[in-house]
Amino acid sequence: MKALAEIQIIPIGVGISVRAQVTRARAVIAEANLIVEEHAYGTNVEGELTEILATVARIHEVLHAEGTPRLSTALKLGTRIDKDATLSSKRTR
Repeated sequence: MKALAEIQIIPIGVGISVRAQVTRARAVIAEANLIVEEHAYGTNVEGELTEILATVARIHEVLHAEGTPRLSTALKLGTRIDKDATLSSKRTR
């Protein structure tokens, strides 16, 4: 099932700067089979629902394995069956 999602990963307990953890999360997303649009406070993705959820799980696994003690993730997820939704169809003109 195809889905659109917004993923926001918030590393906790790593100090004031979270740049390294966010950069690593972005790398995990880039490895996935997803269409990606980054923005200032998260990442929009388009792809198979199972791939999106697996990518979020993989981010948690990778960042925890690399020493991030806590992660908070905000995930907005949308699916539909009446038409093929895409990130490009959601852009305002």
